[in-house]
Amino acid sequence: MQNPRQIAFIALREVHRRGAFADAALDRTLRNSQLNDLDRRLVTELVYGSVRRMRSIDFIIDKLATKKSSQQPPDLRTILHLGLYQLQYLNHIPPSAAVNTTVQLAKENKLSGLSSFVNGLLRQYIRLTPPTPPYQGGAKSSPNSPQQPDTQTTSNPPPYQGGARGGLNPLKLPENPVQRLGILHSFPDWLVELWNEQIGETETEQLCEWFNQSPTIDLRINPLKSSIAQIETAFKSQNISTSRIPHLPQALRLNGSTGAIQNLPGYSEGWWTIQDSSAQLVTHLLDPQPGETIIDACAAPGGKTTHSAELMQDTGTIYACDKTASRLKKLAENADRLQMKSIKIHTGDSRHFPEFINLADRVLLDAPCSGLGTLHRRADARWRHTPENIQQQSQLQSELVANAATFVKSGGVLVYATCTIHPLENEQVVRSFLDSNPNWQIEPPTIDLPVQPSPEGWVKVWPHKHQMDGFFMVKLKRD
Repeated sequence: MQNPRQIAFIALREVHRRGAFADAALDRTLRNSQLNDLDRRLVTELVYGSVRRMRSIDFIIDKLATKKSSQQPPDLRTILHLGLYQLQYLNHIPPSAAVNTTVQLAKENKLSGLSSFVNGLLRQYIRLTPPTPPYQGGAKSSPNSPQQPDTQTTSNPPPYQGGARGGLNPLKLPENPVQRLGILHSFPDWLVELWNEQIGETETEQLCEWFNQSPTIDLRINPLKSSIAQIETAFKSQNISTSRIPHLPQALRLNGSTGAIQNLPGYSEGWWTIQDSSAQLVTHLLDPQPGETIIDACAAPGGKTTHSAELMQDTGTIYACDKTASRLKKLAENADRLQMKSIKIHTGDSRHFPEFINLADRVLLDAPCSGLGTLHRRADARWRHTPENIQQQSQLQSELVANAATFVKSGGVLVYATCTIHPLENEQVVRSFLDSNPNWQIEPPTIDLPVQPSPEGWVKVWPHKHQMDGFFMVKLKRD
């Protein structure tokens, strides 16, 4: 019988030692395992949770060990992360089980000589932490979804209902508010500082807490094939709980466990697709109309492309552009499952499409970005970005919006959107574009939104306020 903690160790070692992406490392290890669903959920929780809480766990090691975390042998550090994550964040696992299984991991991975150190450090941590409610049994762990909301292969495990046994208080956090929040919630200081500047310390902490939760999975109903009531009934018949989302007529949120997404009612018939609520808002802001010509300039994996087709009743033409052929293949599969006929695939860089000049009634530029509004879905994204690469993203976004604007007919509209909440990728890109293009202006939303537009007319979704992915979107109109 395979040991789920050993599988988690193998995946986490790839992340720590080779810099692998957490979702890719996890996918590889799970694909080569024969674990049951319960153990797969535990592995996913351990890997994503340990990566997400990396800074907090390193802080604990630094406080308790004579050598800093960065000075520990790499495999030992990985094993300590797995043990401390269970002790600090998974109160459904008895402390004795967390300690014993972690010590056993050390022995099984050629670290027998350090197993007493592992045992001592974990037990020292237990002594320093406050008592916890009695163990109730049962595995309640839940992963963050490794995939984007638009993918169709995600499974939705039951949400983790536990929580941390105690805070990091016994280990005395720094007094500096940025460092305190960064260590407590496991984010780099520069991100905490950025959010502090925008929304203040109290809301920054709420945002950090939100990003450390498991993500929800939202569906977008295909009204050309089904109805929201029909799908609610079909799901209820299989004891799957859903809830509607205000102001989004096609949105259903899954509550609790569902199993494999592709096994749910209506998947193969094209009744619905996976798409977060924020992403659905973008296409409603675009407001494509039947018979129009639409260009989706960065379309893959196709959630907003297919949503546009639904809103247009699958009439007119949508040019779905992306420079990555493999991602466009996924878009084509989605369009085929949803039985869309109006979508035309166009491979290439959207900065180089002269044939599109003055062609479109509406253009959607869902620009490549840092994804800082979706950190709950990408366990390691918080560690991969820097202020420097955000600056590079901003430059690319400015080039893309300048060129996409040439695709728009006179009197047409361009919607610029990102799944980031960084002003450099959002407000600054829009202001710079408008400064250079006086024949364009912001057109404030005319649809009913769950998010109040800014005085300037753009929409910024803050996850902790609106309970959906962080997003920025603005509708620009050409004279």
